[in-house]
Amino acid sequence: MPQYLLAMTIFGTIGLFVKFIELPSTVIALSRGALGTLFLLLVLKLLKRRINTATVKSNFKHLVIAGVALGLNWIFLFEAYRLTSVATATLAYYMAPIILILLSPILLHERVPLGKWICVICALFGMSLISGVWEGSENVALDGITMGLIAACFYAGVVINNKFLNGLDPYDSSIVQLAVAAIVLLPYVLFTVDFSVLKPDITTIGLTLTVGILHTGVAYWLYFSALPKLEAARIAIFSYIDPAIAILLSVFVLMEPMTTAGVIGAVLILGAALASEFVER
Repeated sequence: MPQYLLAMTIFGTIGLFVKFIELPSTVIALSRGALGTLFLLLVLKLLKRRINTATVKSNFKHLVIAGVALGLNWIFLFEAYRLTSVATATLAYYMAPIILILLSPILLHERVPLGKWICVICALFGMSLISGVWEGSENVALDGITMGLIAACFYAGVVINNKFLNGLDPYDSSIVQLAVAAIVLLPYVLFTVDFSVLKPDITTIGLTLTVGILHTGVAYWLYFSALPKLEAARIAIFSYIDPAIAILLSVFVLMEPMTTAGVIGAVLILGAALASEFVER
């Protein structure tokens, strides 16, 4: 359990780091994918394990789709951090479980019980409170919220494609998806980013390395090391340490404002997302 808690804590701090990286979101996402891949490959080498190429080939289509979705998910999430507060971006991003509920009858042919539809309604109302539309236009952060919701949609795509993976080791799955994200982003970054105007200082370089190594490589390693030791219920509950820490850092470290309506919205969104995990249980 300590490994999982530490992984969730690390994930929860990523917004604090990305907020101060003076690089385009596409470059940060590319760096994260590349550095995370290299770190996990190093972990496998130290563990004297090899990637099972046979299972990777048999799952290749869904791994590639998930990897592309993962890279795009990072880009939009990092843009959300730039356009609004870390708390608001995180809460928009944590609409992903609600988006999964909406998509599961169509894509996974799953029956959605009434309790989950109630969770959807609560979360959507919470999102409207977070947006600030009830408090006047000066509080609206629609650009950042939109980016966070798009990121959530791509993350839902990652989750859906991972449901179709069979017999694949979590380490192998993560390495391939991170590598695909980096490979797909590389040509796009090379053709769209003017590197001549980028002059990253020591702080930016250090923060980028931290996001790639700590928030991706180390956090994923801890996460997948802990998964076999935990029950599904505990995994569901403890995963909400991530947004809780992100919101606390946003309010008390970055001093980003959060209204009473925003607090109520946060409770509704996270509560509905968590409750949806237990409706059928």
